[in-house]
Amino acid sequence: MSGDRPSPLVIERILRDRQGIWQQIVADRDLNALTGRMLASSAIALACYGAVLGAFHSPLMALTSALKLPLLFLVTLAICLPTLYLFNLVFGARLSVRQSLALVMVAITVTSMLAVAFAPISLFFLITAPDYGFFKLLNVAILTLSALVGLRFLTGGMQVLNDHGLLAPEAAQAQAPAQAVPAAVPAGAVPAAVPPAGQVAEPVAVPAGAAAAGSVGTVPNGTAPDAGSPAQVPAQVPAQWSGQPAGAAFPPGMLPPGYPQPHRPWANPPVRREPTQRPASMTLLYIWILLFGFVGTQLAWTLRPFFGDPGQDFAFFRSIDGNFYAEILRTIANL
Repeated sequence: MSGDRPSPLVIERILRDRQGIWQQIVADRDLNALTGRMLASSAIALACYGAVLGAFHSPLMALTSALKLPLLFLVTLAICLPTLYLFNLVFGARLSVRQSLALVMVAITVTSMLAVAFAPISLFFLITAPDYGFFKLLNVAILTLSALVGLRFLTGGMQVLNDHGLLAPEAAQAQAPAQAVPAAVPAGAVPAAVPPAGQVAEPVAVPAGAAAAGSVGTVPNGTAPDAGSPAQVPAQVPAQWSGQPAGAAFPPGMLPPGYPQPHRPWANPPVRREPTQRPASMTLLYIWILLFGFVGTQLAWTLRPFFGDPGQDFAFFRSIDGNFYAEILRTIANL
């Protein structure tokens, strides 16, 4: 699917054409429209899933959870995005604010869409097993799994940007391989044409008298060149060949001085380069992911309730006491 022909559903394009998404972010092309579509899709999906969470208590709680769950993700993004952008700038990355926002929005979109895909399962257990502790742990597990998949997309996108040199420009510019220097041609000699690729030159026969007199030998094809032909053997033949009898052939693979070696692509296999060191931006990305998780869980605890304890009356917010992790451990102990 082409990046210029977007799918009606942005999540479908992300899942089917993720390379096109990464290339669009790398090129910084039409990111405002892409980010807007991801923002709208994420908000709708999270609102639907939040309504399922609040339905455990009452319809009013379902409405408030539908409002608070998208707010949770977007406020967490607003808090943590400047840190990600400044991390990249400090360590030499060339990401713009729009590129950073689009990358994180890809992760949030995948997370929200995967969570809403689990909504029928959550609703099934809400109807068949209405236990508050189990329902709360089930949905925390669903959101955790969805977030891990979304963050996997984030790290994949950052790796693509690293391959394009946007995270570590100095490491992305590989040194150009040294150009081969042509061998020096002896004075008075004109090098012969190089045989075509894949053709091995035949042994060259040099008559005994010709070596002493400096006459012309046989060209690699085995045919004598015409007078004045550029394919001539140099006048001076090494002494180790001067005593050879007439018709003696050079060993295979050896040519008289002045003849360039035939092209043998198999003789010089490509050199395997060592993988480049992971740039600091990738390491800081994992630190930022942990930071994003801590900020998100603390904000979720601040914005609670999302489920609504059936033993308590409706409240838009609860008092801030305890923390998210202590509550999860307490719920597990009470199962």
